[in-house]
Amino acid sequence: MSPRRSYDQYCSAARALDVVGDRWTLLIVRELLAGPRRYTDLHADLPGVSTDVLASRLKDMERDGLATRRRLPPPGAAHVYELTGRGRELLPVLAALSGWGRAELGERRPTDAVRAHWFALPLLRLLENPGLVEVRLDEGDFHLHAGAEEGPVYGEGPAPAEPDARLTLDSATCEAVSRGETALLDAVRDGRITVTGDGPLAKALLRDA
Repeated sequence: MSPRRSYDQYCSAARALDVVGDRWTLLIVRELLAGPRRYTDLHADLPGVSTDVLASRLKDMERDGLATRRRLPPPGAAHVYELTGRGRELLPVLAALSGWGRAELGERRPTDAVRAHWFALPLLRLLENPGLVEVRLDEGDFHLHAGAEEGPVYGEGPAPAEPDARLTLDSATCEAVSRGETALLDAVRDGRITVTGDGPLAKALLRDA
C-alpha cells in the first residue's frame, strides 16, 4: 500500500482532500452508499476505472477508515466492501457536489455511461420528506431511503418493502430534473412524473404539486 500523499497544509479542506481527493474515491463512496458491494459489482458500476486503481483506492479507503471489507456468511461467502460511519458522513458532501455539478451536466453525450441509480443523489436532494421511494426509469428501477440516518441510502431494483411513494418517469424528465431545468413538483404537476402510493411522502408530493 502506497503512503498517502498530503498537501501538507494545516487546513481542514486540504486535510479532507488528502483523504478523498484522489480520482475515483468519491465515486466509490457514491456506489457504497447503496450498502455492501462486491468488488466485481463496484467495477461494473464504475466504467473506466482499472482494476489496479480500484483495488488501490479501496485499500486506501480501508486504511483511512472510510470503508471496511468483510466476508458474507454462507451461502454468499463473498467479500464485500461497505462504508464506515465516517465514510457515510460523506453523503452531504456528495449531495452538495451533485447540486453544484448539475450545471455541468448538459445533454448526455454518446460516450456517457449511465446507471439508473446515479440519479439517486439528485433526487435525494429534492425530496423534502423522509420515506422509502421507488423510482421507475427507462434504464431500470431503483429505490431511495430519503432522510435515512443510517444504513443504505439507495439500492438497485424495486423497493424492498411497500414504498411511501413510487415515482414513474422517463429518462428525459429525470435528466431535466437532475440538471435543474425542471422542478420536481412542476414535473409532478404536469404529469411528466406519476406519483403513486399511500405514504406521507406521496401525499406531500401530490399536495404540494
